[in-house]
Amino acid sequence: METRIDEIAPHLYRLSTYIAKIDLQFNQFLVDDDEPLLYHTGLRGMFPLIRDAVATVLDPARIRWIGFSHFEADECGSLNDWLALAPHAKPVCGMIGAMVNIDDFICGRAHIMATGEILATGRHRFRFLETPQVPHAWDASLLFEETGSTLFCSDLFLHNGDLPPVTENDVVGPARKALTTYEAGPLAHPYPYSRLTDTTLHMLADLKPKRLAVMHGSCFSGDGEKALRDLAVMYAEVLGE
Repeated sequence: METRIDEIAPHLYRLSTYIAKIDLQFNQFLVDDDEPLLYHTGLRGMFPLIRDAVATVLDPARIRWIGFSHFEADECGSLNDWLALAPHAKPVCGMIGAMVNIDDFICGRAHIMATGEILATGRHRFRFLETPQVPHAWDASLLFEETGSTLFCSDLFLHNGDLPPVTENDVVGPARKALTTYEAGPLAHPYPYSRLTDTTLHMLADLKPKRLAVMHGSCFSGDGEKALRDLAVMYAEVLGE
């Protein structure tokens, strides 16, 4: 098992580890800036791989901010390992995430943000967005990097395979295939469909992202607004019942 690293935009790196047994990539995103940001920590068992990949770009001890959508092993399983390595690092989350999980998990205090609030790291500006149950979990949130118009969209658009870092091709079709496969098997219902789902996806589409930083599968470069609106339609068809 190895971690591949690719610069998918200026100062934005995708770190990807493919697990053949489940035919799935696990991606983290590193933003090299005055105050570097890591989005997703990876599973705790992956920590040495991710740390060594980060070290090819910058000193891992320089990490200042750690973002993730929700409390799940692949999102933030090695959070405490990163906090031990990077003495000035702070996890970024919403109030629910901090109260319910993160503050207890780290035995400390997370950097709590409200929806719409901006985190400036130097060249980059990250808008914090609370997105309950999208992709899943009560504490879910996403980050939108305004400078490069990149939406860090976590588990949205999950698709299988050992894939290239970036694609301009359709990502909704592969996401539908993965979702219907999960729905038919023992991993049924990976995403809830609530009264907030459609509204949230269209809110994200209104941001008109040019890039989607996908956690599992290729990142998407192109019309992110259309991709998100198409995803909303697909979710309604597959999950809405």
